[in-house]
Amino acid sequence: MHAGIAVLMGSYVLSQFYRAFLPVMSPILSKDIGASPEALSQASGLWFLAFAAMQIPVGWALDHIGPRRTAAFLLAGGAGGGAVVFALAQVPGHISASMVLMGIGCSPVLMSSYFIIAKGFDARVFATLAGMVVGVGSLGNIAGSLPMAWAVEAFGWRETMWGLAAITLAVAALIFLVVQDPPPEQHDGPKGSVLTLLAMPALWMIFPMMFVNYAPSAGLRGLWAGPYLDDIFGLDSAGIGVVTLGMGLAMILGNFAYGPMDRLFGSRKWVVFAGNIISAAFIFVLWAFPASGVWTAALLLAAAAFFGSSYPLIMAHARAFVPAHLTGRGVTLLNLFAIGGVGLFQFSSGWVFKAAGGGDRMKQVGAHLDRRRGRRLLPDPEPAGLPWPCGLLAGRRPPPRP
Repeated sequence: MHAGIAVLMGSYVLSQFYRAFLPVMSPILSKDIGASPEALSQASGLWFLAFAAMQIPVGWALDHIGPRRTAAFLLAGGAGGGAVVFALAQVPGHISASMVLMGIGCSPVLMSSYFIIAKGFDARVFATLAGMVVGVGSLGNIAGSLPMAWAVEAFGWRETMWGLAAITLAVAALIFLVVQDPPPEQHDGPKGSVLTLLAMPALWMIFPMMFVNYAPSAGLRGLWAGPYLDDIFGLDSAGIGVVTLGMGLAMILGNFAYGPMDRLFGSRKWVVFAGNIISAAFIFVLWAFPASGVWTAALLLAAAAFFGSSYPLIMAHARAFVPAHLTGRGVTLLNLFAIGGVGLFQFSSGWVFKAAGGGDRMKQVGAHLDRRRGRRLLPDPEPAGLPWPCGLLAGRRPPPRP
């Protein structure tokens, strides 16, 4: 069982990667196939909406088929196939189609881990183990930032996607070979369904928090950080990768930090409430001062990501109300609200971006900042004494390879 969770963690790394790699590719996709920020916003939103739409079927499959076949087959056909479609993309619509497939393919992997943890471990450590899975899986956020930018620069974006397709198929094969399904739950009463869960008043107090919790960090890290940093500060893919790398690291640390908080403070609800209030405050500061400096922006994005990483703790709080024989459908119903909120945010934020003047308005802010400082915002020379990754935030490209 422990080996199976480890393999599923690896698959969740891919899930986190596929939802977060678009920002560093936005400049090259715009140049090569004409993908606008609005088009990429919709493509990213489709990933989350496809992921969300699969949660109810995945929950049924976990309870009736088991996590091994559910995760292996969907990851191979969906995420692996989606990476192939992405590699062959010629127009923005192909990117959207590939993101739908990837969302379908990634939909069962985290819930399969939670299903096994709920069935095989004490409920008191569910939040800690759930946070560990998300924390380790969030390495995909890291891979989708600066390492992805390096790979695209070194090999090309199409070749990189072909490599990712091969990796995805290999991980799916490992899931099928290593993961073991927990013993079926013995239940003599009514079988129940998703409707049983929806009839629980306690869950309806948790659904709104699930709906909004993940949307800010996923929306900023998974899409809008790229166009924002490009238009306001002129960062290229590598510079964007550095900032989103910081966000990814903050999300990893946040997931590990939230895991044991319920046992430290004796409450899940109030820890979640306080953390999300702090995260929202950092986002409001970024909204109020969008051109306050690239380092300030990077720190605000990272802080919002850290304090907004309470997803595992919310899941643990809600899991306590779910009957054991409905575990699969319970965790996936909760995840439906979390991922559905992100998908709707991606779509609506694209419309807001366009209605507000889009990139033209952001470039006006950047130009105003240039004039105010009386020089180019991002000079070519690298600040003395700083390593080259810091220079990326000052507009400097990495040194040539020997």
